[in-house]
Amino acid sequence: MSIPNRQSTEDVAAGIRRRVFLHTMRNNGGYLSQACSAAESLALLYNEVLKLGEPTLPKLPPPFAGVPSANNPDAFTGAGYHGPFAPDYDRFIISPAHYALVIYSALIQMGRMDENALDHFNRDGGSVEMIGAEHSPGMEVTTGSLAQGLSMASGLAWARKRKGEKGKVWVYMSDGEFQEGQTWEALAALSYHGIDNIRAIVDVNRQQCDGAMSSVLDLGDLPGRVAAFGVTCRSVDGHDLDALRAAADSAEPGKPLVILANTSPFQGMNYLQKRFPRLHYVRFKTREEREDMKLALAAELGVDLADI
Repeated sequence: MSIPNRQSTEDVAAGIRRRVFLHTMRNNGGYLSQACSAAESLALLYNEVLKLGEPTLPKLPPPFAGVPSANNPDAFTGAGYHGPFAPDYDRFIISPAHYALVIYSALIQMGRMDENALDHFNRDGGSVEMIGAEHSPGMEVTTGSLAQGLSMASGLAWARKRKGEKGKVWVYMSDGEFQEGQTWEALAALSYHGIDNIRAIVDVNRQQCDGAMSSVLDLGDLPGRVAAFGVTCRSVDGHDLDALRAAADSAEPGKPLVILANTSPFQGMNYLQKRFPRLHYVRFKTREEREDMKLALAAELGVDLADI
């Protein structure tokens, strides 16, 4: 990575959680459980794994400039925060667009965005969307209502492979995307075409917008089902950085790599267990509830109450 960063990956993960927590408290709601489950895997990607160049967009995100088209030269995609497109650099596709707040927090923690960038979160006319779109920081494409990111990344990886580019294509997913058929179609195509320059990491936190996945559409033996498509599948503890490192370095020739990062939606914020199974988006029903959560989570995360 061309941007100097002396943080440990553990510190990056902790910083992601703190930033999401502070934003949630200050704005009376946020995607807390996604920060709990995804912090380690995103920290590892941004701090150690991804080969990215320096950002090509301003650290303070610009306003929305319209959708890309031949008649709109001012349009941009949020991929600029991952650096320029170049044959030797990696590309990073974010599939679950509702992880946007967590992605923004990771970019800020890594110095790729300004410390005050979240002041523009979910504001009319801004690019720092609550649900990420192609112009949102870190986002290269709009991934719709889940399950589209892997297909888009697959096409991108296939094209890069045919062009002989050395850079890899990474895609970040949520396990809920395996409830939708497009994900399985993408896996079949990846395996059939031997697209081995793609790496998918899946946040398996077993939660979705309607509650626990086991109560909606349980995935059963997810590692076995994924492996049956002929891809390299690694199922690891998503909070164990050494296990994630080993998985990220375990790709096999001729096969795409899928890492199932088994995680907890309470990791680092155990107080959230009181909200189970309603964890998709956390908002507060009363002032007392907000104060109770603020005190408990601030203690868990080591946050100064004066900063809230």
